[in-house]
Amino acid sequence: MARISVGMGIGAFPFDTVQGFWRWVDLCEAGGVDSLWQSDRIVSTEPMLESMSVMAALAGRTRRLKFGMNVVSLAFRDPVLLAKQCATIDVLSEGRILPAFGIGSPISAEWAALHHDTKTRGAKADEALEIIHRLWREDHVTFEGEHFRITDASISPKPVQEELPLWIGGSSEGAIRRTARYGTGWQSTVETPAETAPLIARIKQAAAEVGREIDPGHFGVGFAYHFGRDDDPAIEAAQGIYRRIAAKRDVRDFFAIGDAETILERIKAYVDAGASKFILRTLVQGDEPMYEQTRRMIEEVLPELGELS
Repeated sequence: MARISVGMGIGAFPFDTVQGFWRWVDLCEAGGVDSLWQSDRIVSTEPMLESMSVMAALAGRTRRLKFGMNVVSLAFRDPVLLAKQCATIDVLSEGRILPAFGIGSPISAEWAALHHDTKTRGAKADEALEIIHRLWREDHVTFEGEHFRITDASISPKPVQEELPLWIGGSSEGAIRRTARYGTGWQSTVETPAETAPLIARIKQAAAEVGREIDPGHFGVGFAYHFGRDDDPAIEAAQGIYRRIAAKRDVRDFFAIGDAETILERIKAYVDAGASKFILRTLVQGDEPMYEQTRRMIEEVLPELGELS
């Protein structure tokens, strides 16, 4: 059975101060958290850190933690620059970056603000993934597609990870196909354990059809947690955000609220569905609440994960 690992994720910047952010990072580094993940938004009225910049900063601050983007939208990025950024950060971190890519939500503000066509996002992602995948491995890459064109391109230094991870996010048929063809790992979007199991089964089947296999330890899911009561003010504020992405589903399906046992039960449900890598998000704002919620995760939940592996 795959080892169960828990990372922490952030979207909008939830800290009062930059010092509070770095104190939280240091806690995760010392406390055995597997990885840190920054959601990607370029255009936003909320305070959102740019994900590639965060990866570089984490490479300098930490020595053990892995870190990834959750996930970079390929429609808004130049694939050659993105391949170069990932390789550079991998070198400087001595092999700790976890690149993760997707096509981006069609309701994101970037599409209208930057005048991009949502109808081309899948095709652009396919071309970008091929370019990135080849640049990490080949010395001379020529590619001519509908959206990108490069001639005899090379990047150096190459990533230090012999097989640099390439995580794909999303639950569409296109995301499944991209994971099967290019991915070394998969991240869910907003799925319950019952919805996750058939997705993982389809990815495994699609990978087998092209002669590939995804490591059992590289199926990732995420959910929000809170040590406390479901009538805490922080919960109501977070529910409004999740309602926008949960369609007509009950937003409570995407939270684990209560004590350590409640959170462990939710993790186990996903493990039973085939997941092994977790990106968990707190439902609080502020330096001290973020620190306290993460401290409890480290002290009360992480030590129990061995029994699930």
